[in-house]
Amino acid sequence: MIDKTTIQEILETARIEEVVGEFVTLKKRGVNLLGLCPFHDEKTPSFTVSPSKGIFKCFGCDKAGNSVKFLMEHEKFSYPEALKYLAKKFNIEITEEEQTPEQIKLLNEKESLFHLNSFAAKFFTKNLLETEEGKAIGLSYFKERGFREDTIKKFQLGYAINKWDHFTKHALSQGYNLEHLKQTGLSVVTESSTFDRFKGRVLFPISNVSGRILGFGGRTLETGKKVAKYVNSPESEIYHKSLVLYGIDVAKNSIISNDNCFLVEGYTDVISLHQAGVENVVASSGTALTPGQIKLVRRYTSNITILYDGDAAGIKASFRGIDLILEQGMQVKIVLFPDGEDPDSFARNHRSSEVQQFITNTASNFIYFKTNLLLKDAGGDPVKKASLIKEIVGSIALIPDQIIRGVYVKECAASMEMDEITLINELNRVRRNNYNKKLKERSGQEAQTVIQPVLPGIESKVDFDYLSSAPIEKDIIRLLMAYGNQEILFSDDDSKSEEVGWDIASWIVKNIQMDDLSFGSDLHQKIFSVVSHELDVDHIPEPQFYLNHSDIEIAELAAGMLATKYELNDWGRVKVRVVKEEDRLKIAVVQSVFSLKLREIEKLFEKNLRKMKTAPADEIEPLLVAQRNLMKKKNLLSAELDRIVLR
Repeated sequence: MIDKTTIQEILETARIEEVVGEFVTLKKRGVNLLGLCPFHDEKTPSFTVSPSKGIFKCFGCDKAGNSVKFLMEHEKFSYPEALKYLAKKFNIEITEEEQTPEQIKLLNEKESLFHLNSFAAKFFTKNLLETEEGKAIGLSYFKERGFREDTIKKFQLGYAINKWDHFTKHALSQGYNLEHLKQTGLSVVTESSTFDRFKGRVLFPISNVSGRILGFGGRTLETGKKVAKYVNSPESEIYHKSLVLYGIDVAKNSIISNDNCFLVEGYTDVISLHQAGVENVVASSGTALTPGQIKLVRRYTSNITILYDGDAAGIKASFRGIDLILEQGMQVKIVLFPDGEDPDSFARNHRSSEVQQFITNTASNFIYFKTNLLLKDAGGDPVKKASLIKEIVGSIALIPDQIIRGVYVKECAASMEMDEITLINELNRVRRNNYNKKLKERSGQEAQTVIQPVLPGIESKVDFDYLSSAPIEKDIIRLLMAYGNQEILFSDDDSKSEEVGWDIASWIVKNIQMDDLSFGSDLHQKIFSVVSHELDVDHIPEPQFYLNHSDIEIAELAAGMLATKYELNDWGRVKVRVVKEEDRLKIAVVQSVFSLKLREIEKLFEKNLRKMKTAPADEIEPLLVAQRNLMKKKNLLSAELDRIVLR
């Protein structure tokens, strides 16, 4: 359990721009930062980070919160896990007790899988560095590949002892669940036996962008043809290989600073390039590139450079994946290594400066690379050349930017010795077909909206919808959060001619409690109760109180309410006075509270009117008196509101 003082220190120290900046590429826009939202697919940035308020807000999908909330949403951390992550990042000491088997059982399902993978990674690394078998087999292999000890530790490389259930027995003895061992794929469970999936293999932990281990890749060191060279963790609740890129956790900062991501095929390619000083590199781990992986890269850069080992057949097989990159509006380059070399061997056989220089000098634009490669294959065959044209135009047609498409058409027409207009006509045809196909898919997926008829009747729930107080309640809560600690002058209750200073929070709470009003929303009522309690102990909450509140619901709502989509220009420089909400605070506060009172009176008025319609004759008189009193209050409040609005 983390004490409140430490939690407050974490929340006050954590810089939202640094936390979010590890996962999203942010660009300065006025006092705020802007980027592509990581929570939904968008091409125009609507994700805003406010360093001064310590919050993020997406004006596309409406997600908002502080650093803790961002990590909980993005990394699926629990609240304590998010706090521990921030504490580690900002060097805040947290004293943690080692978890007992009983505590491990209490972890939720996803956290249990993450916790088990972390435990396994440490165990495999210990095997590699401290056991005789690990040092003789696993460590020797890594050293033969030229991996330094710091690199081995950086990538948490490991080794699984070559015994059937060595790891499984150890994990069970430490309180881990057999079902979780099965789900992560660390253990294979059959009706007749249970054994370690990775026994006798060197291990490459596969992490998400924050470094949490999702699964493992295991390479055998046996030479028998019947043994699979690589075995990977199966899909699980936390591991989806189509959404993961190996090395993204250690590469993301370099990708952002270089504004480019190098894409390779295997684990050792990534590690060797890192040792050569090329750190903005990730691997698809032998799988075809997926839309999810492309979107992952796109958070950090719009430039991808794919590093190939010179196999023409392999390059052609990857064209479909590259087309997916173009469709996302990203720029793609290709680097082809000399025959017999791959990124791993080239990095091991050359100095760091030579590796970086080679990549820089040989990187070729994908469209030109594809055109030249297919032209060689076509030779002088007109049928093959016609097929080539369709291939090239098909890729160009996917590029969203019209100007870039035009440049490629012009250049490709010249290199293929064709009329530009021919390519343009084919391009238009392909884009038209693509559009119609998407339109058809979209219309097929649209769900039919069924509108339920509302049956008449005096008890119908929808009868009072027009009297809903929700928007007014929301505005009152917003004013409490944004301006509650500010002081303005209000008329004194005893002497209407005099005005006294009130902080806005105290005035709102007093006036709402005076009429014994409550909020319809449970969350709004909870916030109102929190404010009342703080005022009782002589503490007037400031905006940061809500933004850093330990109740995630309150912190999330505060971030959504206090975030601003647009910034007001400094019109004062040109002597133009712009009226801001801060200039009309008294009017805004009084209007919102009085509006809530009026809405409650209107509800009572309507409820009383309904009773009158069905009440016996002898009960009508008191209902009429109550109705006249409600009407009197209603008229007084309406008049007061009109005066406030017109003032």
